[in-house]
Amino acid sequence: MNKRHQKILSDVFARPVNGSIKWKDIESLFIALGAEVHEREGSRIAVLLKKQKKIFHRPHPKPTTDKGAVNSIRVWLDSLGIRP
Repeated sequence: MNKRHQKILSDVFARPVNGSIKWKDIESLFIALGAEVHEREGSRIAVLLKKQKKIFHRPHPKPTTDKGAVNSIRVWLDSLGIRP
């Protein structure tokens, strides 16, 4: 993981919840962590990381991820033992 990915991971775990993280940066973080990202129907993607699968919705029309999704990502990564 490079410094950019570490910054994104820190942003995901920041309090208060950061609602201005770009979705493409979060997907890049997933891949840097070793995840497989698969396209699903509509705006959904499946992320497989440490043998755990999670479905996420890409935000649209704005490129930024809302606070609820950031919180969900933080809880999931924390449950997998991934922290900044």
